[in-house]
Amino acid sequence: MSANWVALAYLVASVFFILALKGLSSPESARRGNLFGMIGMLIAVATTLTLTQNWTLILGAIAVGGVIGAIVAQRVQMTAMPELVAFMHSLVGLAAVFIAVAAVNNPVSFGLPEVLPAGSKLELFLGTFIGAMTWSGSVIAFLKLSGRMSGTPVVFTGQHAINLLLAIAMVGFGLWFFFTETTNWTAFIAMTAIAFILGFLIIIPIGGADMPVVISMLNSYSGWAAAGIGFSLGNPMLIIAGSLVGSSGAILSYIMCKAMNRPFLSVILGGFGSDGGVAVADSGVQKTHRSGSADDAAFLMGNADSVIIVPGYGLAVARAQHAVKELAEKLHEKGVNVRFAIHPVAGRMPGHMNVLLAEAEIPYEQVLEMEEINSDFSNTDVVLVLGANDVVNPAANVPGSPIYGMPILDAHKARTVMVVKRSMAVGYAGLDNDLFYMDKTMMIFGDAKKVVENLVKAL
Repeated sequence: MSANWVALAYLVASVFFILALKGLSSPESARRGNLFGMIGMLIAVATTLTLTQNWTLILGAIAVGGVIGAIVAQRVQMTAMPELVAFMHSLVGLAAVFIAVAAVNNPVSFGLPEVLPAGSKLELFLGTFIGAMTWSGSVIAFLKLSGRMSGTPVVFTGQHAINLLLAIAMVGFGLWFFFTETTNWTAFIAMTAIAFILGFLIIIPIGGADMPVVISMLNSYSGWAAAGIGFSLGNPMLIIAGSLVGSSGAILSYIMCKAMNRPFLSVILGGFGSDGGVAVADSGVQKTHRSGSADDAAFLMGNADSVIIVPGYGLAVARAQHAVKELAEKLHEKGVNVRFAIHPVAGRMPGHMNVLLAEAEIPYEQVLEMEEINSDFSNTDVVLVLGANDVVNPAANVPGSPIYGMPILDAHKARTVMVVKRSMAVGYAGLDNDLFYMDKTMMIFGDAKKVVENLVKAL
């Protein structure tokens, strides 16, 4: 294929990638967006294959990766989607490192001069250290999200100073590699090794409350790593695709930080949030809560005019989305107006709750974002909170609270609130929730799926 046809094919693939992002901006067009993304990737891969003679090795690698991907896609649970995304980010970063190592080892095979020019060295330096940090950071995120590692922040004395020294050392070795005329493997290997270590150290102090931001941040890093390597290889497809992923991930990180009222830098510095169950200091005030049964809740919901359901990670863990759909249908049959309120950081990744509800085929028009529905809580008869905690915590309105200023769903303004939880344990932020102790609140303890199924039976 001539250079002009290659450039045209890559341009067409790029347009499909842009259309994919556009489609993914709404649940209603997400399937179409995924289809556009697959078509774009097929064009990009097919075009790249025309530029190589080593078909056997490449097709063999594609076959192995395709089989693994197909098996994982069939077996993965929707609740495990966040850690799967983190794991995929790690592979993108590692691929960038491998390509950089190969380019430094044999630049001629990549169409580069035998003695790497300064520009190529800079691009390889950026692609390598971003890719290495993406890989190691994503591995930690995967371990925390999957429960293989505690989500509690890992902090120690002098942590930030050590990270700063390592970052300076990494840049120092990178400059040594950059200014050495011949290939300086010592500097390159040292730089790469420090980047791997730095990725681990940056993510370990970040707790469960900030994991949604971490996922989108690592997504951004993987894109910039691919773009950096794309410049080195002179591959416009890698540059465009990497830039799209990098910029969209950065924008999403900003949206997540805004949703939690947390500066991006404070997320990176870490130390906030833990994996549910870490209690805050006891205030010494004895609090009492009111508990009830599924029958009590069904009576209140069945006689209400309007019900808002707030899904949280507890719903995902219990895999209760299909039972919730049946509950909503039963309420609709009784003439109740049912809607779902989605907080931007509910669950463990951006859009987690939207994906779960879409899997259960709950109509999109019933699923509303926080900005769309928050003003309606004060006019709502019943709010049913399923496994959510920090995103409905009124402490966000109290000056001095660790989550003060964080936008929340105003569930506490409804006439009646019902909260389904396994226990009174605190959420990721480690804060008690005053909503649970209000006179208007009724706690229903148990597995979310079983409780909702009992609600359906009672209705």
